[in-house]
Amino acid sequence: MTVETFYVKGWEEAEAGLVISENADWVLVRHIPVDYMVDGFRLYNKDLLVKRERKSNEKQIEKVLTLKQITTETPDGFEFGTTEEILRWCEKKYGLFEFQEEEEGELFYGKIREIENDFLLIHMIMDDGTVESDDQEYRLSEIRTISFETDYFKSIRLLWLDANRLINN
Repeated sequence: MTVETFYVKGWEEAEAGLVISENADWVLVRHIPVDYMVDGFRLYNKDLLVKRERKSNEKQIEKVLTLKQITTETPDGFEFGTTEEILRWCEKKYGLFEFQEEEEGELFYGKIREIENDFLLIHMIMDDGTVESDDQEYRLSEIRTISFETDYFKSIRLLWLDANRLINN
């Protein structure tokens, strides 16, 4: 069990995660937003990491996570791939995806509308669960993180599912 701190290009705050697995392009972690709290999974794009390190307090975090019996199992069906493949996996498994790019605190939820070359257009899922067409193009190569199974992700998903039920009735 290894906890590391990740420094993302263009972001001021470092983030911690329990490393599960990695390949040449991505690191998959159980996200640790604060202290000993684990909240879902996060993938870091290695091309957009400035640095990763182990700090002195991370042994204590590892001990607490071991005592809490937090596992480092890979999510069912997850396989590393391109950014597009990972977004498509999230959408297939959960119905939507979450990603972050340049702005540190800005989260995007959506469904793939179109991908052409390095550009992604999405159907944006708003914080009330409604869907809007988003004309903003996102560069796949600028996506810094992809997250799923966080508390907030689950909440947006529930709102989206509820909004879909209302629309379909």
